[in-house]
Amino acid sequence: MKFILSVLIIAFLCPVSNGLAQQDTLTNKAKELKIGVFVTPPFVMENNGKFSGLSISSWELVNKDLQQSYEYIQYGSLKNLLEAIEKKEIDFSINPVTVTNSRMERLAFSQPYFISKTAVAKRKQSQTWIFIKNLWSWKFISAVLILISVIFIFGVLVWLFERHKNKEEFGGKGLSGIQEGFWWSAVTMTTVGYGDKSPKTTGGRLVGLVWMFAAIIMISSLTAGIASALTIQNINNSISSVEDLDRFETTTVANSSAAELLDLYRIDTETVFDEKEGVQNLLDEKTTLFVYDEPIISYEIQRRSLEDDIEILPQGLKKDYYSYTFSKGSDLLSQIDPVLVSTLKTMEWSKLLEKYQ
Repeated sequence: MKFILSVLIIAFLCPVSNGLAQQDTLTNKAKELKIGVFVTPPFVMENNGKFSGLSISSWELVNKDLQQSYEYIQYGSLKNLLEAIEKKEIDFSINPVTVTNSRMERLAFSQPYFISKTAVAKRKQSQTWIFIKNLWSWKFISAVLILISVIFIFGVLVWLFERHKNKEEFGGKGLSGIQEGFWWSAVTMTTVGYGDKSPKTTGGRLVGLVWMFAAIIMISSLTAGIASALTIQNINNSISSVEDLDRFETTTVANSSAAELLDLYRIDTETVFDEKEGVQNLLDEKTTLFVYDEPIISYEIQRRSLEDDIEILPQGLKKDYYSYTFSKGSDLLSQIDPVLVSTLKTMEWSKLLEKYQ
């Protein structure tokens, strides 16, 4: 009897529950999704109110299966966009948002639809200009001044010993005699050996002996110092880690994942609103390096035909994974994520990547 009663109850409730499920589905279909966007070429671009770009195309492919009605809500900055998602003012965003630990604490993310890297851009300079510029660097000038000072000191010492007993070679009084001593000191250091001057006194020869051995050591180290000063720019350009950026004037986009990275390593950084301002700062020499997402910098350089003026260093600082962004606990994530993953495996998506890369 209990079994029959249970069957009747289930039979009675099933049509109701199925109807409710269908009603929920229809409600979701009928709901117009609010999708937040922030102009970030080449992923999100806007022209006369119409949006295009790789992120827009990815959503259009996903929505072929979902068949949801939607509208784009444009925001003036990435910060405002992320805050709107967190406050559930919009349903989600398709912008190229990099997944970071701090963002994961506040937001939810789909599977990545694009893998990029945080890159470093710099203004191009010819090797000739770098060489000329370094000739006037303080490191080069100081190395030369030290060399001249040491030559002068030994020149004066030998002159003091030789000025009375070797007047023909070092006997000049005052500045004239010091000049003779300086000449001897320079000739001895460079081992040219003209033989026009040589100390005759015991004190002078002792100074000469010390100077000969000291000069061998000093000329080697000072030559290395001068060479280092002339090639220091090439060494500095070898950036292999984030810590290396601390030697340069560095700029990045405010509230970006690149800014989080630089802040994590305590790199002193200036911030700008977007990639356009960052690239312009490089052109105006207001900064030495611009650190931001590689495809976004690359697109801006190509858009303005600046390939001859600005270069992106081949080594990246870290990988970036772009994902759709949802509020914590959003039901839409579980609905959209599987469709997004399937879309990324299609030929249509592969062709889109070729178009924008």
